[in-house]
Amino acid sequence: MFTIGRVTLVPAEPMAIFGALGAMAIVVFLVIIAIDSVFLWLGAKFAKIEDASFGKAFIATLGGLIVSVIIGAIVPVVGGLLGLIAFLWIVKTVFNTDWGKAVIAWLFAIVIAIILMIIIMIVVGLSFMAVL
Repeated sequence: MFTIGRVTLVPAEPMAIFGALGAMAIVVFLVIIAIDSVFLWLGAKFAKIEDASFGKAFIATLGGLIVSVIIGAIVPVVGGLLGLIAFLWIVKTVFNTDWGKAVIAWLFAIVIAIILMIIIMIVVGLSFMAVL
């Protein structure tokens, strides 16, 4: 305990710190999923998928990420490719569309993310080679 004037500071329990870090990790994970969902939603709009919504994009992104990670962990050699196929299948299923539109939505989401990254690098002043 530390006393500064009338205020007594008590150090936090170590387990409380781990709990706070775990809560922060969950929040950061959900924010990343939400950002990726915006890109997928815009990609779905570009691919002219009917009834494309942010909620569907969020579900597809979250489910696709979880399934891709599990498949990648189980099948280490070709898990990345199988995870991609599983992710595209989830996008196809959630948006109730065909394989072609699911691939277009996914590719356009990647293109939007890359363009946004380049714009942010230009604004912030980073060079492309510094990022690589």
